[in-house]
Amino acid sequence: MDGELGDFLRSRRARIQPAEVGLPSYGRRRVPGLRREEVAQLAGVSVDYYVRLEQGRGPHVSDAVLDAVARVLRLDETECAYLRTVARPRPRRSGEHRPPAPRVRPGVQLMLDGMERTPAYVLGRHLNVLAWNALGDAVGGFSRVPRAARNLPHQVFLAPEARDLYPDWSAVAAQVVAHLRLDAGHHPDDPELSARVGELSVKSEDFRRLWADHQVQACVCGVKRIQHPVAGLLTLPYETLAVQAEPDQKIVVYTPEPGSDTAERLALLGSWASTNAR
Repeated sequence: MDGELGDFLRSRRARIQPAEVGLPSYGRRRVPGLRREEVAQLAGVSVDYYVRLEQGRGPHVSDAVLDAVARVLRLDETECAYLRTVARPRPRRSGEHRPPAPRVRPGVQLMLDGMERTPAYVLGRHLNVLAWNALGDAVGGFSRVPRAARNLPHQVFLAPEARDLYPDWSAVAAQVVAHLRLDAGHHPDDPELSARVGELSVKSEDFRRLWADHQVQACVCGVKRIQHPVAGLLTLPYETLAVQAEPDQKIVVYTPEPGSDTAERLALLGSWASTNAR
């Protein structure tokens, strides 16, 4: 993930026009958005200092400078946090070992299984699906694919049925990439993540384009529509809950409105899945 900071800052500069910040445009520009010199001027730092920051040569950059740059580039709260993370990455410790394979605690699995009428699953690093309950599996089909395919980016960009599964595919794809980019900022030296991004970039032009946009977003809540092959169209509000003992794990819970068409279809889907399992 070398160059992450510079790529991010350049992408944020490109989306702001000089007139938006009170600067003259001086006619046609070779590149869109603000120049580095203009960002430096508006942030109150020297051009050389800002250039070194974009080049990743400012490991001791202060909060005040990052706040000023964030203000100039009009970063939102998530983007500000991301900027701080990639500007001051955690140094790799000598002899640091590869982290153990993620495991979902038995208590978390019991909680999932207790949600008999609510689809739920656990997401880990790289948006890997680590665990699920029966209804979550009936919706997502996690147990029917190889372990390597139990991954949201893989499902969205590489599964042949993805565009039929998600009526709002473009929005889902952009959100998944923005969340994966956020994960990459927290773990810049993760070889598995680099391999995942490399595979997706090679196999999906859409992923390459979205990855180059450098959007970052945490998927904490929202609504996802799924055209299920058995249950039909499901409109699924969702909430994302943190697992306090495992910072890299999140529980995603679908919360359809009681009595809605989707709730009724989920009940039928649960019965169908239970009958098939027996």
